[in-house]
Amino acid sequence: MNTNLHFDCLSGISGDMTLGALIDLGVDPDLIRTGLASLNVAELKLHVDDVKKCGFRATYIRVEHPEQKAHRHLHHIEAMIEAADAISEGAKTLARRIFQCIGEAEAKVHGCSLQKVHFHEVGAVDSIADIVGTSIAIDALGIDSVTSSAIPTGTGSITIDHGRVAVPAPATAEILTGVPLAYCEIESELTTPTGAAIIKTLASSFGPPPPMTPHRVGYGAGTRDLPGQANVLRVTLGERHDAAADPGKVESDRVTLLETNIDDATAEQLADVSQRLLTAGALDVWQTPCVMKKGRLASVLSVLCGGSKAAIMQNILFQHTSTIGIRRQILDRTKLSRRAVEVETAHGPAKGKVVTLPDGTERFSLEDDEAKRLATASGKSTSLIQNEAVENWNRQQKS
Repeated sequence: MNTNLHFDCLSGISGDMTLGALIDLGVDPDLIRTGLASLNVAELKLHVDDVKKCGFRATYIRVEHPEQKAHRHLHHIEAMIEAADAISEGAKTLARRIFQCIGEAEAKVHGCSLQKVHFHEVGAVDSIADIVGTSIAIDALGIDSVTSSAIPTGTGSITIDHGRVAVPAPATAEILTGVPLAYCEIESELTTPTGAAIIKTLASSFGPPPPMTPHRVGYGAGTRDLPGQANVLRVTLGERHDAAADPGKVESDRVTLLETNIDDATAEQLADVSQRLLTAGALDVWQTPCVMKKGRLASVLSVLCGGSKAAIMQNILFQHTSTIGIRRQILDRTKLSRRAVEVETAHGPAKGKVVTLPDGTERFSLEDDEAKRLATASGKSTSLIQNEAVENWNRQQKS
């Protein structure tokens, strides 16, 4: 059975909402309290209460502690986590990954090294408790995968230690690069840096819930009341049924497709921009012949890339083609799990890849550049080289 945890972030996500939802799901709050106590933060108390948001019950988390003004560095927080003897190694590892995610975003936003990043709001005791508490809860649930809806950030502006900033805050915006965002007009900070880092670290994909049988549902409450909707985070724990439930066989992710019609470029120019796009990190680039509205022959230039690369690809298209408009789509993609291998051949070692099919069997193929290299060196055809490499790999698996 593959146990999946799905986050419904209609009203955004924060650290306290996440911890509240996981406790509401059934995680023992005393397990969280014991782990947090081992952080050796004086007089830290975790309060768990039932509240109502727009008429719906949810669990509200409040961390009580003496006021502290200290700005912590990443190594201070990691030392606190490492010294906590009542927290499992799995929970410690997850907490460090979440703080690493925040630290890398803060370093980029402030233009400094990771070692010199000051954790302001996120370095406060309540945020540390939210992240560590969430890590303890996730580890206790023993889940196999995490999925999430798209993330709304809210609009407007907020005041942080560095002054007035637009929503999402700079660190939140940086953390959420590559994560699908949901449209939302609510003037409030719906997603905090802590919440963004938690969901980016945990979730393997974003979109509707995967095919699954729900077993338990939990609700975590935010502090504010929102107009027209309950300020709650819902988490659903259940058994996942789709092929992607086995991460060793079929995987899923989300990619961006950019397309533009070009009717005034030579074949050489299209080849040049295609190579530039691939060099810059495009997953794939292709051309499709088409006829435009005035009967002119043209090509549809298509670029597939990760969400974080979309702006780079767009700039290349605008700079190196005559296009004045680019279409964009966000696509869910299913792909076979793959790994790089090296196979021995009669002409020396060669690089290839192995993919795992849904039934668990494996398939090898030689990289095209390697086939061309060995064909040139041996005087044989690339197809013959490919066949020899496949036979050698199959033979090596049986030996």
